[in-house]
Amino acid sequence: MSKKKSWKAKLLNSKNLPQVQPITEKMSHRWGTGTVVIPAPIEVDALMRQVPEGKLITINELREALAKKHGASIGCPMTTGIFAWVAAHAADEEAQAGKKDITPYWRTLKAGGVLNDKYPGGIENLKYLLESEGHRVVQKGKKWKVENFEQALINL
Repeated sequence: MSKKKSWKAKLLNSKNLPQVQPITEKMSHRWGTGTVVIPAPIEVDALMRQVPEGKLITINELREALAKKHGASIGCPMTTGIFAWVAAHAADEEAQAGKKDITPYWRTLKAGGVLNDKYPGGIENLKYLLESEGHRVVQKGKKWKVENFEQALINL
């Protein structure tokens, strides 16, 4: 029986990425024409690591930074989100092992400043971590978001 891959191993497996490809016809209805960068997981993690305490970033800002880095029209929405999730779990795995210098995944939000409930520890953990850094987390309907998150956004 094969051993399950660690989150760190998944993060380090670049699978021939990054790649810049033409935006497909199916994608063009939503994203227009041009090129899309499919980033490597470690690139997403590296950008997430650049967000200092008290600051925030959204997946959309990560996608913009990746597109700019690779000269593409857009950063892939699907893989950027998935790789941010992998980076979050790899960081949690490292924290569980006692490591202190981990990727601050709680500072990476969904569009609109919404907390990602699929990150380790769920909303309660994210709320605790964000509030301990001075952010105010509020519930809007079924979603939790950082109030006035725009004021804390970092430009990478």
